[in-house]
Amino acid sequence: MYVVMNQLYVPPEGRENVANRFSNSAEKMKEIPGCLDFMFLNPEEDEKYPVVLTKWASKADYEAWVNSDAFKSAHKKRRDNLDSSPTQSNEIFAYEAVHHL
Repeated sequence: MYVVMNQLYVPPEGRENVANRFSNSAEKMKEIPGCLDFMFLNPEEDEKYPVVLTKWASKADYEAWVNSDAFKSAHKKRRDNLDSSPTQSNEIFAYEAVHHL
C-alpha cells in the first residue's frame, strides 16, 4: 500500500472553502483505479493545516493518477485560479506502508 499526504497551507478563514472543494472530489476518487481511500482532514487547531490523505494499492497506481488527464485537468483549473484560491501552497509526503491492519 502507498500512502500520500498533501498538506495544504490554508489560513483558517479559507478552510471551509477548501473543504467544500475537496468534498466534490471525493466521489470522483472512487472511480480512480487503485485508489483505496480519500480523506480530507481538517485540523482542530488554527495553527495546524488541512491534509488530504489518499491510500493507493501501489505507487504505480498513484503515479498513473498523477500523470492522468483527469488529474492534470483538475489541477490546471486550480493553477488558472490561483488568485481566488485560499490555498497558499502545499507539500506532499509519500510513504510505502510497511504494516497495516
